[in-house]
Amino acid sequence: MQHGICTLSVVPARKEPSGKSEMVTQLLFGEHYTVLEIGEDWLHIKTAFDHYECWINSKQHTRIQENTFKQLEKQEGVYSNELIQVILNKTTETRFPISIGSSLPFYKNNESNFESLNFTFEGATCSSKVKKSVKDILSTAYLFLNAPYLWGGKSPFGIDCSGFTQLVYKLNGYKLPRDAYQQVELGLPLSFVEEAEAGDLAFFDNEEGSIVHVGILLNNEQIIHASGCVKIDKFDHYGIFSSETKKYSHTMRVIKRLM
Repeated sequence: MQHGICTLSVVPARKEPSGKSEMVTQLLFGEHYTVLEIGEDWLHIKTAFDHYECWINSKQHTRIQENTFKQLEKQEGVYSNELIQVILNKTTETRFPISIGSSLPFYKNNESNFESLNFTFEGATCSSKVKKSVKDILSTAYLFLNAPYLWGGKSPFGIDCSGFTQLVYKLNGYKLPRDAYQQVELGLPLSFVEEAEAGDLAFFDNEEGSIVHVGILLNNEQIIHASGCVKIDKFDHYGIFSSETKKYSHTMRVIKRLM
């Protein structure tokens, strides 16, 4: 079985093996994966962090040995904790930006070294083993304010609703699945909006009853979420009330407490 790792700033991952297919998620620098199927120009992969299946272009694939993959699975996750920071490829002496939430494999003494690749990163980092407080989760969420909405996006340059919640929680020591309909399966449901607290996740559905949106509560009256851009709106037991349109934009389904 073949494995790979992302050595670019960000790689689009698609629903089907075509550049015209919808982008369903992104790989950030340092994220590793298993190759499920090899096509002519595309690879069907499963991401290691959230077991998400998608397709990436074979030109954006860096192969790693199975032993390296197994070691990565056992390693503490170390992530960039700055919106944007430069990393240095010591092998090629080239610098390029990586975004918040990017992984730093085998990170030690400001270096990330694996197989024949050597990188230097001197920015702020955080660990997957350190579960932080609600205050920290909100501070991280505020960093993304005004980030544009992008279906499948996972960076400050474009992010979707579940990518936003997943990334915010990831940076604070909690692992969530990729999509809103998966995230809603976690946590303890609350009976009333009045019981909601900062850090809870609120989920919203469509007319068919499918979960289509998620956001992080700031209190029991406000929510930060990605819709058009990452923004703060009012919410109640009906749903999210848009301050721009003066209408309800999303219909409340359930509030879940994960912490």
